[in-house]
Amino acid sequence: MQLSVAETFSGTLRTLDSLLEKAADQGGKDADELMSARLAPDMYPLATQVCFAVYHALEIPHRLRGEPVPESVVAHVMAGLDPDNPGTLAAARARVADAIAILETAPAANPTPLGDAMVRIEQPNGTFAMTGEQYVRDWAMHQFYFHVMTAYAILRAAGIAIGKADYMPFARFKVA
Repeated sequence: MQLSVAETFSGTLRTLDSLLEKAADQGGKDADELMSARLAPDMYPLATQVCFAVYHALEIPHRLRGEPVPESVVAHVMAGLDPDNPGTLAAARARVADAIAILETAPAANPTPLGDAMVRIEQPNGTFAMTGEQYVRDWAMHQFYFHVMTAYAILRAAGIAIGKADYMPFARFKVA
């Protein structure tokens, strides 16, 4: 069995888009204020969670091919770090839609794994080095799902009527 990371990320980004759509529909005239909402004072707001989810989905093909992450991908993170300009739900949805389109195009949809080559990630607290498999399993998936789930939790805490079936839409296809 072989799994497609691009399919996994694009499917979950579709879920994120659906959550943002529900927020826009239910939020009324103040819906865009949700972009500044946070779970806790020391956590990033919804706008940043969306940007980080998009970034982590888009960086993986480049890292697995041993390429530098393009500035256009890094720009997603930078856009989410401006507390004075959190943007709108419509802009967040457009960012997610763009990421889905990128993930569904070659060669991004079919990265060539590095095998035993190391993926190196520079962070302020140090450099992380891991194999391509470790990177996907232990870094990329966790980072991506953390930010998508945090976006879900922010919306839920803000009173948006969403539940597990909205986060895991495939659950409605249960075979009796």
